[in-house]
Amino acid sequence: MGSQRGAAGVGGRTLTESIDHALTATAAHDDLVVDDQGRWSSTRLDERIASVAGGLRALGVERGDRVCWQRANVVDAVVLYRACWRLGATAAPIHHLAGAADVERIVDIVQPRLVVDDELPSAGAVDDVCTDADLPAVVLFTSGSSGAPKGVIHTQGRLAYKARLMAEVHGLRTDDAILMPAPLAHISGLLNGVTVPGVVPMKTVLMAKWDPAAALELIEREHITFMIGPPTFFIGLMNAPGFSSRAVESLRLISSGGAGVTPAFAATASDALGCTVKRTYGSTEAPTITTSQPGDDPDKARSTDGRPTGTVELCIASSGELLVRGPELFVGYIDDEQTGTAFTDDGWFRTGDIGRIDDGWLTITGRIKDIIIRGGENIATAEVENVLEAHPDIRHAVAIGAPDERLGEQVVAFVAVAPGRTFDVDECRRWFESQGVARFKTPERVVVVADIPVMAAGKPDREALRRLL
Repeated sequence: MGSQRGAAGVGGRTLTESIDHALTATAAHDDLVVDDQGRWSSTRLDERIASVAGGLRALGVERGDRVCWQRANVVDAVVLYRACWRLGATAAPIHHLAGAADVERIVDIVQPRLVVDDELPSAGAVDDVCTDADLPAVVLFTSGSSGAPKGVIHTQGRLAYKARLMAEVHGLRTDDAILMPAPLAHISGLLNGVTVPGVVPMKTVLMAKWDPAAALELIEREHITFMIGPPTFFIGLMNAPGFSSRAVESLRLISSGGAGVTPAFAATASDALGCTVKRTYGSTEAPTITTSQPGDDPDKARSTDGRPTGTVELCIASSGELLVRGPELFVGYIDDEQTGTAFTDDGWFRTGDIGRIDDGWLTITGRIKDIIIRGGENIATAEVENVLEAHPDIRHAVAIGAPDERLGEQVVAFVAVAPGRTFDVDECRRWFESQGVARFKTPERVVVVADIPVMAAGKPDREALRRLL
């Protein structure tokens, strides 16, 4: 099952109980989920979830079992999540862009009872509901600084608590509508594309593939009021052909996190999109722990990463690292050793980020972990370097993140090649594809150097490499 640590269980309703309670308290919703295949009413969606839960049970899935699948942002992913939760099973989605090698490695780590193929199983409806809020609800994968993927475990009660809290923090109502291009296999996609709009409930419009021009059409047609994601989404919107203030006039709130969320970006986007644009901070392990709230100083919303949500506690260690403790935290990783190093002895989660807190407002200033955040995707530099150094012509490789106006950061590879050999970005793309690695992890730029500069301790001098750019 993996280690489980952190704050005590929050109790309360499970995810299914929370969503069912919200639906019974509101009128039936004709457009609860919209994807490129059609529209799903609350009634039709619930019938499909009950049927798929029955199909999973018929295939042997029981309480506590793990279920894997690989899907883009389509209604099937929402159905699979909620069918698992109805049974008390653990959803373990795989990023839809993950390559064959990534998929094989994740399945080996998860050891699921079932891997769902293209067809969703269907059988007699399961109407009973799991009521154990401390059961694991999901395993989500994020890159570790060592390059090994980390399977992050969240429970039903903690995710349900976080969904209710964020609906309140963002001031969301049943007449709101969210556009969700972020992968549902990510914490942001799960939280804002499945659980938050489940407990409100409100319309969720899913995009299987990000396309700024198509997004503009969806915003206008579906009267989208809320979006969340990295700056790359909103920069794309503002630069899309046919952009106009009329197309985005329904937008009320944008919450943006990740690299590249600067005060200048927030101000520019707010003016161009005609709505509130605020910064937010969180991670797969500690989702959306700071942001601004209605009535807060708009300058603070743009110049900092926000203030704590709910009862979460923040602390800056003597090293400058941000420590977090609260009811929304994950309960551990699948790997016990990874869990053991993630928390302090008194239960604080080590974020790996450097920050400061001024009058209760958090500003992240750097990262201890060598992680590149490209378009909202966390990429471990060690993983990129391992793939590069497996190439027969490369002696040594170092990957770093370089600022990118659209993506926040881009992946840059510095490589020292064998005598008489060459290596360029085209060969890099071919190599990463042949190794079954996701495209977003592939370096956009390759710099060949005679030797990788090192510091006194023998570690690569990443700052010296950055200066070469």
